[in-house]
Amino acid sequence: MNVGVFLLIEPFASVEVQLQKAKEMGFKHADITDTNGGATMLGTAGFSPVVSLDDNPFDVKRLFEKYGIEITTVCAHANLLDPTIPSRYSTAEIMKAVRFAAAIGVREVVTTDNEPHSEWSKKTTFDQKVFTCAEKLLEPVRMAEEYGVRIAMEPHGPVSDTIEGIQGVMDLLGNPKAFGVNLDTGNSWLGGADPVEMAKAFKDKIFHVHWKDLGEEWIAKRGKQYGCGFSEIALGDGVIDIKGVCDVLKETDCASSTLEIIGSEDILKRSVKYLRDCGL
Repeated sequence: MNVGVFLLIEPFASVEVQLQKAKEMGFKHADITDTNGGATMLGTAGFSPVVSLDDNPFDVKRLFEKYGIEITTVCAHANLLDPTIPSRYSTAEIMKAVRFAAAIGVREVVTTDNEPHSEWSKKTTFDQKVFTCAEKLLEPVRMAEEYGVRIAMEPHGPVSDTIEGIQGVMDLLGNPKAFGVNLDTGNSWLGGADPVEMAKAFKDKIFHVHWKDLGEEWIAKRGKQYGCGFSEIALGDGVIDIKGVCDVLKETDCASSTLEIIGSEDILKRSVKYLRDCGL
């Protein structure tokens, strides 16, 4: 399995600076970590590792190639539960991400439901949340299938943090080949799921993996928080059964993953070694 890194290594730095750091650490794979439609002030000034979905995707590909790094996924983390407005990253941006990925031969686009923010969405039932996610993903998934791209839903919200929720979205979409799971070991555990059981449930539909372990201080937050972004400890140093997930993934065709870990170079390298020792 390829093990890449999120390009959020250096605070307030451009994509190119992130790629320089990733190369220095010996990584050969990375995600397009932060995306948006249009332009951003900080991104234009070089103070943010953001890639515009309106940029020339081939320029972005050439930038990664300059540092010998292969793009594994295009991240398109959305808010699928709140009402659609132009300022909210949702269906339109995911569709742009699909086109962007297809143009440069990246197969996976990662998205998620995210937690609800509006009072309207907070009051919806679980089944209504599942339907809302499926409705917002229907056209992006149809487009992805046409382009030869796959959309992977990451645990990061009240729907995606559950096996039932992800399966419900799949069922409403008609279980298309272009829709699967981006398994996040930390987020799924923090949301209250068992990442090993989630891996077993979707082992034929896991397209990509985000690796992170969490320490004992996170136990009190389990089931109360949707996602945590990054971990600050090496894989194997926390309370999550990372080895159990590895044992399941060894039986699948999933070939790429990303470390969602910030900290020293030693922590990142120990995490890679842990995965290799587990047989990935």
